[in-house]
Amino acid sequence: MELKRVVVTGLGAITPLGNDVETTWNNALNGVSGAGPITHFDASKFKTQFACEVKGFNAADHFDRKKLRQLDLYAQYAMVAAEQAVKDAGLEDENINKNRIGVIIAAGIGGLHTFEEEAGYYAMHEDMGPKYNPFFIPKMIADIASGHVSMQYGYHGPNYGVVSACASSTNALIDAFNLIRLGKADAIVAGGAEAAVYPAGVGGFNSMHALSTRNDSPETASRPFSKSRDGFVIGEGSAVLVLEELEHAKARGAKIYAEVVGGGMSADAYHLTATHPEGLGAKLVMQNALEDAGMKPEDIDYINVHGTSTPVGDLSEVKAIKEVFGDHAYKLNISSTKSMTGHLLGATGALEAMFCVKSVQNDIVPPTINHDPEDQDEEIDYNLNFTFDKAQKRKVDTALSNTFGFGGHNATIIVKKYAE
Repeated sequence: MELKRVVVTGLGAITPLGNDVETTWNNALNGVSGAGPITHFDASKFKTQFACEVKGFNAADHFDRKKLRQLDLYAQYAMVAAEQAVKDAGLEDENINKNRIGVIIAAGIGGLHTFEEEAGYYAMHEDMGPKYNPFFIPKMIADIASGHVSMQYGYHGPNYGVVSACASSTNALIDAFNLIRLGKADAIVAGGAEAAVYPAGVGGFNSMHALSTRNDSPETASRPFSKSRDGFVIGEGSAVLVLEELEHAKARGAKIYAEVVGGGMSADAYHLTATHPEGLGAKLVMQNALEDAGMKPEDIDYINVHGTSTPVGDLSEVKAIKEVFGDHAYKLNISSTKSMTGHLLGATGALEAMFCVKSVQNDIVPPTINHDPEDQDEEIDYNLNFTFDKAQKRKVDTALSNTFGFGGHNATIIVKKYAE
């Protein structure tokens, strides 16, 4: 069986850097930080009081009151990003066979705030007996964004969510890629969404000592590959890509951003939350993705790393890159866009895949910000090009994106310039 080719024909995003793709991309190229004080709730008693929040989002601009009652914030973000991507791809055309269009939108957690509100109300009024909103369960569950998007557009193809913590939306893209190249769908609206900047999210990650506590300087807190890094900065938002079978895209005259050529998955099988210290799973997942793409390490020009700004994670990923890429590791560009966006958890893989697509399209690599040359970790090899501080123009034919999730889940996707 000959596998079909898969291309990217639509992009959508609502992120801490902007409420559309171009604003997000331009701010990333300009090294803008999306971090600031938390506004979703009073965080004054929390160890971490800042986050990378979406800014200027008014749900009433997108949904009527009746619809809003059904939607947790994560699903609102997903629907807005999906609308952008669908419009961008022109997938609303009446001539398209909607039975062959799918939706796979992931979340690492799902409707956390909805759960907080409903469980919290019961806890405070237990003597009155249970009183739950009938929308509680369908608002909270992590698959529901996919359901809403499919209903919005009448897409009857494969439809589900994926959960693999911070690797979730990369897994969603890989699933979409595989289904299309196997001929199971003509196009899939794929990506991720998350909205966990609420007490349970921030408090829960704080209790694990996973978050940066640099409250005096939120904008510089996410500092991947710097010695003083002290944890990730939690983010929120959504990124959605339209993946489409090449001939289907060409037949309808769709614009093509890039081609998806490989996906890899692996497990650390090591620890609940920590990455393997030697980067075992990270090494495997990149090798698996390269093998799937039929590529050699030398074919990669840019790696958008997981790079969360955690003491263990950054180190193990660098070790894995050096092992997989050998001497070529010093010739490619590496950057962590989480230095600007924060960590969007289940949405982060799709956002970083989008950055890879834009990088391939425009031959430029977004930077890793917040690195002070005096703040060097003796265990990190700074002969590698981490694209510190400023975006770098270079030929980017092929880009690779890594995402690693709690539970030891690793997922990697590779995109390249489209050529006939």
